[in-house]
Amino acid sequence: MYHRLDFSHEGDLTIDELLRRAKANLPEDTDLTPLKKAFEFAERHHRPQKRSSGEPYIIHPLNVAATLIKLKMDLDSLCGGLLHDVVEDCDVSEEEIIQEFGEGIGNIVIGCTKISKIKFKTKEESQAENFRKMVVAMAKDIRVIIVKLADRMHNMLTLQYVSKEKQVKKAQETLDIYVPLASRLGINSVKSELEDLCLRFLHPDMYYRLAEKVAMKKSERESYIRETVELVREKLSEYGVKADIYGRPKHFYSIYKKMQNRDVDFEQIQDLLAFRIMVGNITECYKCLGIIHSSFTPVPGRFKDYIAIPKVNNYQSLHTTVIGPKAERIEIQIRTHEMHEVAETGVAAHWKYKTGEGAKNLNKLKWVEELMEYNRDIPTSSEFMDVVKNDLDIGGIFVFTPTGDVKELRHGASPLDFAYAVHTDVGNKCVGAKVNGKMVPLKYRLKSGDTVEVLTSKTQTPGKDWLKIVKTSRARTKIKQHLLKVERERNKELGQEMFDKALKDFGTSVKALDKKNELSKTYDQFHLKNAEELYQSLGSGRLHLKNILELIPSIDYKEEGVEPEKKKTVESLYSKISNTAKKNSHKDNAVIVDGLDDIMVRMGKCCNPIPGDPIVGFITRGRGITIHTKNCTRIQEFEDSRKIHVEWNQTYTFKHPVSLRVITHDRPGILSRISNNINSLGVNIKSAVAKSLPDLKGSFVFEIEVGDYSEFLKVVSIIEAMEEVISVTRA
Repeated sequence: MYHRLDFSHEGDLTIDELLRRAKANLPEDTDLTPLKKAFEFAERHHRPQKRSSGEPYIIHPLNVAATLIKLKMDLDSLCGGLLHDVVEDCDVSEEEIIQEFGEGIGNIVIGCTKISKIKFKTKEESQAENFRKMVVAMAKDIRVIIVKLADRMHNMLTLQYVSKEKQVKKAQETLDIYVPLASRLGINSVKSELEDLCLRFLHPDMYYRLAEKVAMKKSERESYIRETVELVREKLSEYGVKADIYGRPKHFYSIYKKMQNRDVDFEQIQDLLAFRIMVGNITECYKCLGIIHSSFTPVPGRFKDYIAIPKVNNYQSLHTTVIGPKAERIEIQIRTHEMHEVAETGVAAHWKYKTGEGAKNLNKLKWVEELMEYNRDIPTSSEFMDVVKNDLDIGGIFVFTPTGDVKELRHGASPLDFAYAVHTDVGNKCVGAKVNGKMVPLKYRLKSGDTVEVLTSKTQTPGKDWLKIVKTSRARTKIKQHLLKVERERNKELGQEMFDKALKDFGTSVKALDKKNELSKTYDQFHLKNAEELYQSLGSGRLHLKNILELIPSIDYKEEGVEPEKKKTVESLYSKISNTAKKNSHKDNAVIVDGLDDIMVRMGKCCNPIPGDPIVGFITRGRGITIHTKNCTRIQEFEDSRKIHVEWNQTYTFKHPVSLRVITHDRPGILSRISNNINSLGVNIKSAVAKSLPDLKGSFVFEIEVGDYSEFLKVVSIIEAMEEVISVTRA
C-alpha cells in the first residue's frame, strides 16, 4: 500500500523518543545536546501550563519537533520547534532566547512569535499584522514558516478540544493561509493532511459521510489496488523497468473538491484511486509513461508533464489518467525517488542545513523575494495579506518567452501580467503583445503553451484601466505603485502652486515663513513631516488653504481687517483644487483635462495622437488645449508653465486618423495587397499616396482610422509580415 507520512497526535511522546528519532534522521556526527537543552528550557517554562485537552503543555512542542523530524529538518529547526511558544506564552524575552541558544535558533523562535504586545483595533488587523511579520521572518530564514506549519499541523490535530467557534475560525484560517503556504513550499504531505483536517471542522457532515463511504469499500478497494499494482509491475518488468509502485485512495478533500467542481455525488466520481510509480531516473519515467499508455487506454486531455515544466514550487512528476482494470479510471503519477522526496517534504529536500548553505540558498527563492517587494510597496497589513494570499495560488497556466523561458501565471492572466512577470520596467512600458506571432489586445487571456512577445515603448506609462485587465498580484501592485507615485507628484505640484499664489496675495512666501519658523506649527497641527507633505495634502484637497493660513501668525487670516477679496481668492484657489482632484469623464470628450470643463481640445497634427499613446496637453491661446504625444518633437517649443495633465477617456469610442509610411520592394500589385491586408482587419483607409524610390523601392503613405494603439499595432504587424515590405513607420 501507499506510504504516507503519519502526523498523528502522540500524547505519550517523550524527549528520549524524540532524541532517538532525531539521531536516526540527522547526520551521524550531530551533537544533540542543544536539542535536550531546548527541551529542558521549554519544559521548565511551560510546566504550569495545560492544553485544552488537559495534557501537559510540553506535549505540544514535542509533537511539533516530531513533525519537523518527519520533514527532515535540521537541528536548529527542531530546537526552534521545542521553543516556539516560550516567548509568546511564558515570561521569556527574545534577548534571553538568543543569549541561551544563539541567533540561528533565536531568530526562528522570534519569527514564529505573534505580536502580542501591540494593541490592534480588530482581530482581523491583528491577524494581518502577525501574518506580515511571519512573511518577513520567512524571507530572512525560510525555516520559520516550516516550523509554523508544523505548529499549525499539531494544533489542527487537537482542534476538537476547543470551542466550535474557534474550530471554524482556525480551520478557515488554515485553509486560506497555511495550506497555500505549504503548497508553495512544495510540502504536499502537510498540504494534504491540513486540507483533510480543515474539511473535518468546516464541513463535518461531508467529511464523515466521505469517510463512511470510503470505508464501506475498503476491502474491495485494497483488492483492486493489489491486482492493479501487480499488473503494472508485470508490464514494466517485460521491458526491464524496476519500479516501486503504490496505490491509495485520494484524500477526502480532493474528493470533496471534485464533487464541488463537477457538481456530482460521491457515487459519480470515477477516479478515486491514485497510483504512484517511482523509478531510478528521468529516462525511465518517460519509458514508464510509454508502457502505461500502450497497456491502458489514456483519457484524452488528462496528461501533464511537470518534469519538463516543473511547478513553481519545484514539484516534478508525470501525471496521466487511464482506463485501468475493470474499466475503472485511475490516476498514475510517475517520478524518480528524488522527485518523490521533494514532493513530500518540499524545500527541506533541496538543501541540507548541515552544509551551512541551506538557509542562503533557500532565501533565493524568487517568490520569497517578490513577497519582500510587496512588503516594501504595500502600506497596510490587511492589503498585504490579501495580495499574498492571492499570490500563493500556484494553480495556473504555463507560457513561454520568445527565448523559451517558462512563466507560470494565474488562470485568466493577460499579456500585461506576463510583462510584469518578466520585469517591472517591461510591464510599465508595455504597449502591445504578440501571442504565437500574432498581435493581440492587452486584455487577451493567455493559455498554457502560448509564446508571448511583449512590445514596449519608452514613452508608455501604466493607466488606471490596466487594473481591470491584470490578474496577478505582482502586476496589480506595480501598477498601483506607479499610479500612486504619479498622483502624489501631481498633487504636490498643484498644492505648491496654489500655496505660493495664496501667500503672494498676502505679501509673503514660503522662504520668508521658513526664516521665521512659522510653518512648523502647521506641520504639528496636521501631523505633517515637511513642506512636501503639506503640498500633497493641499493638492489632493484633504486640507483647506484657509485652515493653513489661519495658523500662520504673520498673516492674521482671521482678523476682520483682512480684505474680502483676498479671502475670496483663497476660496477660489481651493475650489480649483477640489475640481482638479475630481476626474472629469464626459462621454463626449476623447481626452479628459484635469480641472477644466467644457474646454476645446484638439489633436496636434504634428504627431496625431491616438488612444494608447502617452500624451501631454498644452494650453494654446485662443485654441483651448492641444494634445501631443510625449515623444513629439514639437514639445520642446512649448513653455512648461503651459503644460497641463491630460489622459485618454476610456469610455469614449471614436475612430482616430493616423498615417503610416510603408517602404517596400517595387513589385506589381503591392499597393493592392497592402490595402487588402489592412481591410481584412476591418480598418478603414481614408487615403493612400504612392511613389517610386531609387533602387527599385516603393513608398506608400496610408491614412487609416483606428480605435486605439492596439489596433494600430495590429495593422503594423500584418504589413510587416509581408515578404515585400522593408519597413513600416508612423508618418
